[in-house]
Amino acid sequence: MTTENDRFTLRPITGRAELDLFNRLPYTLNHEFADDLDAGRRRPGWMWVTLRGDRLVARVAWWGSPDDDAPFLLDVLDVDDESGDPSRVDDLERLLLTATARVVPPGQSPPNHVRYVPLDWRTRPEAGRPVRDRLTALERNGARLLVERVRLEWHPGTPVPPPSGRLGFRRVRDTEELLGLMTRVLDGTLDEHSRVNLARTTPREESERMFADELARYTSPRDWWRIATLPDGTPVGFVTPARNDYNPVIGYLAIVPEHRGNGYIDDVLAEGTRILADLGVPRIRAATDLHNTPMVDSFLRTGYVDTERVLHTTWD
Repeated sequence: MTTENDRFTLRPITGRAELDLFNRLPYTLNHEFADDLDAGRRRPGWMWVTLRGDRLVARVAWWGSPDDDAPFLLDVLDVDDESGDPSRVDDLERLLLTATARVVPPGQSPPNHVRYVPLDWRTRPEAGRPVRDRLTALERNGARLLVERVRLEWHPGTPVPPPSGRLGFRRVRDTEELLGLMTRVLDGTLDEHSRVNLARTTPREESERMFADELARYTSPRDWWRIATLPDGTPVGFVTPARNDYNPVIGYLAIVPEHRGNGYIDDVLAEGTRILADLGVPRIRAATDLHNTPMVDSFLRTGYVDTERVLHTTWD
């Protein structure tokens, strides 16, 4: 579907041949689009542009698994940040509204939007203006900022704290065992996504959602996942080192409520990091909510570097 007026053309790209056009606007994900199209994680109909003549004015794109009937995430929302045109936010708002109506199935809430932004976007005007332009276009389409997250990286050669000897580690026996622990750790969770969802669903249902939306999508062996235990075998937490479609990651990391406050989080994170580091990975990535100070501090103590922020915006 193409929408035209006397100023603009709004349409999806025709396919891989138009990636050079789509990538005229810079963003950290540009290098992934070709492989994503080949793998089915993106589709031409999920990648829309606004053109003025042959000039790219704005673009949006969604992401999903190859088997998904509808996209799982909106992760590209760009406008020409070098343009002095005061209507640039209007252009982005219009494209998002038009494309969403064609991409998102009727009656379904639009997928959340995720955006990688500089660490100093709130304090440096030249970094903050592009971020606020996108947030404004999203808000005009009925979305709201849900949470700001910290994106972290561990690099080879960075020392990993040695085992303290306080905990033992074993593999996860089965999905049910992990779901049981995931349900328990939601008591008092600081994760904003889960806190919002728990207002309308049960802890068990939220655990099943998280497993399906994240852990089940990993392409790596589940043998990497670990349960942390006391010497008598009592579980105190777990970690799911993994590889997603792009990077080695620390997926889910948590301590059960009755054992929080003892510093076990450092032991569990270090174990997950060692599992991936011993495989010779080029990096390990992770993310946690900015307001989850205990988790952020644990990553920093374990040698991870705070690289950027990730804004999650929702229509819920």
